[in-house]
Amino acid sequence: MAAVEFPALIPSGRRYSPGQYPQAEFVALNGATTTLRYGNRRFDAELDLTFQNITDAEAASLLKLYEDTMVADDWVTFTAADVAGGASTELANYIREVGGSNLRWRFNEPPSVDSVKPGLSTVSVRFIGRLDPD
Repeated sequence: MAAVEFPALIPSGRRYSPGQYPQAEFVALNGATTTLRYGNRRFDAELDLTFQNITDAEAASLLKLYEDTMVADDWVTFTAADVAGGASTELANYIREVGGSNLRWRFNEPPSVDSVKPGLSTVSVRFIGRLDPD
């Protein structure tokens, strides 16, 4: 397993959720709630990317990335210039998960390609941030 760098593409849209902490809540009969935290590291962060009107060659590079990472059981890394392009430095660090979270971006599902017109496509890619054993 190794990191694979994301192609140099800037998304036209993105949605990010930082994930959650491992915890359980218990509610007593009187309504009092107790929360037990089982760790201090987030998991299951989500990153959805949309690339509108990109060339078919760029769309193919995303499909190839999917195949390469899934076959080798690898994860994807991002640079500040690609997926986080246009975001502030503070937000980009969360999107890239470089702040010590130890999350690794993996494909949550296969990329979805919609043909806009000959030579142009819109691609949607969904990632999930997982805590993998080192």
